[in-house]
Amino acid sequence: MSLLFEYPPKAAFGRVVPKNKIYEHGSPTTALKEYFVRQVDQIVWQYKLAPETINIKATAAVPEIQVFTIVLKDGELKPEVLRCIDQAIPFPILFELHFEDKIKPIAAYKRPSEADASKWVLSEYFSADWLPSITPRQPLPVVFDLDALYRYLLLPLLPYPARSGEDTQAMIERMDNIRLIERELERCEQRLRKEKQFNRKVEIHAELRELNHNLAQLASNVEE
Repeated sequence: MSLLFEYPPKAAFGRVVPKNKIYEHGSPTTALKEYFVRQVDQIVWQYKLAPETINIKATAAVPEIQVFTIVLKDGELKPEVLRCIDQAIPFPILFELHFEDKIKPIAAYKRPSEADASKWVLSEYFSADWLPSITPRQPLPVVFDLDALYRYLLLPLLPYPARSGEDTQAMIERMDNIRLIERELERCEQRLRKEKQFNRKVEIHAELRELNHNLAQLASNVEE
């Protein structure tokens, strides 16, 4: 299955978004504006996936899906730049990063806040590796609503498969928990390399075993 999708011509929006418009709604710091200047060449609002453009029913959680193309200057992009754009646009966004002859799809799961429906909650970002720009694209699936389409578009970016019957929010929370454990594993391994005392090494090994066990449970596509 391709990680890139063929969006219908009717959904084409093709509007260049000036960086200052993002600044107005995303409230970036001076340091973040510097990343926009140094790393981003152009931001294009490429497609608008909505009931009137692709004839798929909206939901309260996913009224529309936007597809943004970001042309990079040097192939690097801070996640904070994407987060700022996500905060400025009140719809789920799928990003395609472009640099030279390569494309990288990347997105965070974005949902309305349960505490305040006017605000959006973002997960961490999930991405594929860089792909050749000539990579074949797959057509959009036949689905009942935009919620189902959003899930389908996110799935190829996730590091582990969804579980049977697992809803999208639970799936993303599991992926975020996996990342937390992976980071804790890295910290434990660093501590182990530096530790000189035998007793402390034994304790750290025990921590590593427990973390690896928890990681295996979360990464499994079958809930125990």
